Amino acid sequence: MAPSSVFHLAYPVKDKEITRRFYRDILQCEQGREAETWIDFNFFGHQLSFHVRKEAFKGAEPTNEVDGKDVPVRHFGAVLEWNDWHGLRDRLVEAGTNFVITPYIRFEGEVGEQATMFFLDPSGNALEFKSFKDPSQIFAA
Repeated sequence: MAPSSVFHLAYPVKDKEITRRFYRDILQCEQGREAETWIDFNFFGHQLSFHVRKEAFKGAEPTNEVDGKDVPVRHFGAVLEWNDWHGLRDRLVEAGTNFVITPYIRFEGEVGEQATMFFLDPSGNALEFKSFKDPSQIFAA
C-alpha cells in the first residue's frame, strides 16, 4: 500500500453538535461533509466519519492491561510528530480533559520510545495519540 493512502474510519456518536465542537475546536480537525445523522472530519490526513447512533453505547467497553494500565480495547487515534503531540497534550490539559491514561513516555531510552495518552471523546469513544522520539521506530519489534 502506498504511504500516501488515506484510511477511512466510521464510529458512532451520541450528539453531532457536541462531536463537531470537540473534533473541530479541541483536536483542530477540519470538518468535511455532513448530513442530518453524520459528519466527516479530516483526522490528521484521514477520513473520519461519525454517525449518530445513541443505542451503540449500551455497555462498558472492555480493556486490556498494558504497562499496568487499563487500555481500552476499542480505540483509534493518530501518531503525531513529537512537538505536535506535546502541543496537543497541552491543549487537552488546558481544556480540562479527563484522561483515561495520563500522558506519559513509554520505553524511555529504549527502542520504540514513545509518548502516549488516552482520553474519551464526548460520546465515550476512546482515542490514543502517540508520538515516537525516533519516527523510524514506529514498527520496531
